[in-house]
Amino acid sequence: MSRLGNLGARLYRGEVGYDFIGKRKIWYGVSVLITITAILGLVVSGLNMGIEFKGGAVFTTPKTSVSVSEAEDLASDASGHQAIVQKLGNGGLRIQITEVDTQKSDEIQDKLAQDLDVPREKIAADLVGPSWGEQIANKAWTGLGVFMVLVVIYLAIAFEWRMALAALVALIHDITITVGVYALVGFEVTPGTVIGLLTILGYSLYDTVVVFDSLKEGTKGITKQTRWTYSDVANRSINSTLVRSINTTVVALLPVAGLLFIGGGVLGAGMLNDISLALFVGLAAGAYSSIFIATPLVADLKEREPQMKALKKRVLAKRAAAAAKGEATEAEQAEQAELDGAGHEDAAPAGAVVGQRREPRGHGRTHGKH
Repeated sequence: MSRLGNLGARLYRGEVGYDFIGKRKIWYGVSVLITITAILGLVVSGLNMGIEFKGGAVFTTPKTSVSVSEAEDLASDASGHQAIVQKLGNGGLRIQITEVDTQKSDEIQDKLAQDLDVPREKIAADLVGPSWGEQIANKAWTGLGVFMVLVVIYLAIAFEWRMALAALVALIHDITITVGVYALVGFEVTPGTVIGLLTILGYSLYDTVVVFDSLKEGTKGITKQTRWTYSDVANRSINSTLVRSINTTVVALLPVAGLLFIGGGVLGAGMLNDISLALFVGLAAGAYSSIFIATPLVADLKEREPQMKALKKRVLAKRAAAAAKGEATEAEQAEQAELDGAGHEDAAPAGAVVGQRREPRGHGRTHGKH
């Protein structure tokens, strides 16, 4: 087995873990930096809104020997606006020019027929009004708002309001990053982009709920013991679902990457870029936020409760006393028992470091001073 495969198996069996919660300030800092970059890109560059949102004309030509770059120059000169040209399968061209009216469209059609050396009547011209795109945008915003409200209500009922708040922050984080990437790379925003954005919300929420469900089960009766703090259990929940999150993310990203890099890049099917980029960035951001944002934020919110503060104080005090005596703590003994027993699969200890072998602890030690 490869080293990566062996590490994945050890993570799954609970033999190693990573202290995600303990390093949460690092993840918060990285997320803030990425979010600020995305917002700056949005403010400085803005979104390249497609013709469906701005309005304009779409011209479809018959087969021609004119290249895409040449057609872009000719269409830009004829209209006075930036043109987007795509090569069609039949050898024709699809030319998009935003913010032109009917009269201007007729003039552009005449000019294109002359420059491309094709009959005018064989150039199809379709006008798109900005009101249609505006309706789509308004419905998308409405759908997004309703989705967010329903998510918060559901998570507050199924789990608790802190988890609902953390999931909402993670969703906003994912949307902001995805929209910011669109602004930075300059890809055209179309109705397909809107569909892609709404699609990634469900995926991001699914990944988050998987971790939350494990956390909910692990924290039942947590105040009645002195082995683990809430952050310890949260860390175990992330580690126990880590391999699953990585696998589902990679499997989902592979076909989307094919659409984006092969379909849109190699084959030149630019119309695939509008939805594939949103899915690619959103899926990656959703997996990241589920692990590095949502669960650590829940742990922060929960450990502000008086009960959890008192629990953490008791656990740390007991660990300090055991360390002073040179004894294994109850948590260490429980970890070893879980590894030795049949149910060790789900016992990823909080704070274990990836790549380190866990040695048996609490056996053969003498009490008191060494």
